[in-house]
Amino acid sequence: MADHFQLRLAESRMLAPAVRHMAFERADGTSFAFLPGQFVQIHFHYADGKPTKRSYSVATVGNGSGAVARIEIAVSYVEGGAATNLLANLQEGGTLDASGPYGRFCLDDKDANRRYLLVATGTGVTPYRAMLPQLEKLAARGADVALVYGARNEAELLYADEFEAFARQNPHFHFYACFSRTPRARPRAHDRSGRVHVALAELKPDAAHDIAYLCGNPDMVDQAFALLKDAGLPVPHIRREKYVSSR
Repeated sequence: MADHFQLRLAESRMLAPAVRHMAFERADGTSFAFLPGQFVQIHFHYADGKPTKRSYSVATVGNGSGAVARIEIAVSYVEGGAATNLLANLQEGGTLDASGPYGRFCLDDKDANRRYLLVATGTGVTPYRAMLPQLEKLAARGADVALVYGARNEAELLYADEFEAFARQNPHFHFYACFSRTPRARPRAHDRSGRVHVALAELKPDAAHDIAYLCGNPDMVDQAFALLKDAGLPVPHIRREKYVSSR
């Protein structure tokens, strides 16, 4: 069941020119229990007093206990956005109202597939960061994981150092960075030029053994869904979460 609580900003840093990583702690000092892939909602009011809310996937990498001390999110700045005005100006120690966790974009312990295809653009990669401890355990049953992440350029590739380090430490995990505009000055073996569909097609989705997760830009999600469905993956094996920028 979702809980309502107040969050206090503990620290933050810029991940990209228009994306801020924010780490919150509950103001009441209690831990936060969630499943990787779930999200929280930030509650606030428009200038006219009308209440509203915005949803953010939890990016926190836990220790397997299910409860964490901090709720970490990645916030994209939207020009003129009400949430952007709130979060961009929030200083360390500042508080806001929130609720959660919500959502079912989570790994399923009952799955017996041989491979996961995790596809993301922009801040849609945050739930996969939270899933890293679970992904490490998948090797025990022989499952491979391919994370296909699309960005316009290297500066907009969020948490890339963490995913690349994880790939070096875990042979079953493969990280593909897809650049739609500008490739890296020093390309790496798993870099690809083009949108995520380039790497996804290269991986040859297998209807018999793959389960896919799609998170990010709605157009990307729809196109990747069509590609996977054409490859024969059953709809229940294509799990989707669309991110829409709201003002």
